[in-house]
Amino acid sequence: ATRTKSADVERADSGIGQMPARKWRNRASETLSSLQAWEAHRPCTDCGERDLPVETDVQNCNQRRADLCEKCRKRRTERKESVLEFVNTEASYGEDLRIIKEEFYLPMQAAGLLSQEQLLGIFSNIQELIDLNENFLEILQEEIDQAFDQGDDDLMTVCIGEVFLEFVNMLPAFQTYCLQQSSSVNMLNALEKEKELLRIFLNVSQNDNTALRRMNLRSFLMAPLQRVTKYPLLLSRIIKATTEYHPDHGSLREAKSRIESHLEHINMKTKQEGNTWTLRSFRQDSKKKREVINIEMRETALKTVGWLREETRFVMEGSLQLAQPPDGQWVKKGSKTLKFQNMQVLLLVNMKRVSESSLESAEPGPVKDAVLVLIRDKNNGKFHLLREPLRLSNCIVSTDPDCDDTFELIEIRREAFVFRDNDRARTHHWFRQIRRYSRELGSWKKRRNALPNIMISTPHARP
Repeated sequence: ATRTKSADVERADSGIGQMPARKWRNRASETLSSLQAWEAHRPCTDCGERDLPVETDVQNCNQRRADLCEKCRKRRTERKESVLEFVNTEASYGEDLRIIKEEFYLPMQAAGLLSQEQLLGIFSNIQELIDLNENFLEILQEEIDQAFDQGDDDLMTVCIGEVFLEFVNMLPAFQTYCLQQSSSVNMLNALEKEKELLRIFLNVSQNDNTALRRMNLRSFLMAPLQRVTKYPLLLSRIIKATTEYHPDHGSLREAKSRIESHLEHINMKTKQEGNTWTLRSFRQDSKKKREVINIEMRETALKTVGWLREETRFVMEGSLQLAQPPDGQWVKKGSKTLKFQNMQVLLLVNMKRVSESSLESAEPGPVKDAVLVLIRDKNNGKFHLLREPLRLSNCIVSTDPDCDDTFELIEIRREAFVFRDNDRARTHHWFRQIRRYSRELGSWKKRRNALPNIMISTPHARP
């Protein structure tokens, strides 16, 4: 009987008692009610708002859609449509490029209707645009396919801005084509009047070739111009439908700014060359104006050094003050006797590409060469070089402890240059970057750690 009574007591409250048990049951009921209330007013996964409609029909709404407010659902739908429009129109543009090559260029070349020089004058760098489009479209399509494979039906993981910035070097190719468009059309008009066989071929192609959609060659030759001017509009639509905290939001804005700056630069170059036509005009603020100037300086520098664009990295660029110490005289670099002049300076590095999928690499590859290009401030609408580029493989860069607001670049057997910036910290940054790349070039520099010393003996050495 005693054992039974003990068991009954143990079964009654298990050491907790009846009152605490009721309290725990009430608390569990309150917690369940709170969870149900939170579920009824759960926040939107995109914006955090709590105005989601209560949805209980599982067949009509899955959990992914139930976690979004109505506004964010519409935004995701708009973003998906904008992303697909970007990719689909890029594919259509690529098809027009293929028609230009396969339905016009190759047949005209095979039939001998025009010489190779005339074909180049009309079709310009169309093959370069085809190659860039194929690579660009391939990466975009991979992004779309990967998103669908991972169950991302809204394409939220697709980052158009990042992909566009990886292929930003396709913009100079558009510029080359656009600047030659006027002369290309004029040449085509003249040759069509002169050559009867060419005129017959173009008429028959337009009327009988179904692939051309009743469009003539001039209409297809306008495709690259129409495409490059449409990029800002397409990117704006994606930006409008992309929340600020999306990982691609900043890249989208930067991509839009870069393409608008290049379009302004193309317009400026077109006016300088006396052409009457221009691309669609864009509002030009001070930031875009500076970027246009930078683009022009980079083109001048690339043309001077003769490097391939995809193997060139612009490490630093900007305004510096430059002075040249008189030959045969040692003067303190901070001395008032030095006459400084403002100069645009670009530090270019020639390197191998690290990744084949990216046209611009965040980390530099093996350095093959490095130069410092000195450009005078713009005069009469054009930039002019001060001298030939300074090859860092033939230079020594150093600083003077007694004058830390300047640094010196000595070109062996030739000249010496003293540089400074209005900002001392930026002067030091220029010095570190130039020294970093100069140390990687030349076996003699590796032995001497790229520092000047009395062991340098040249016929033109200063006393």
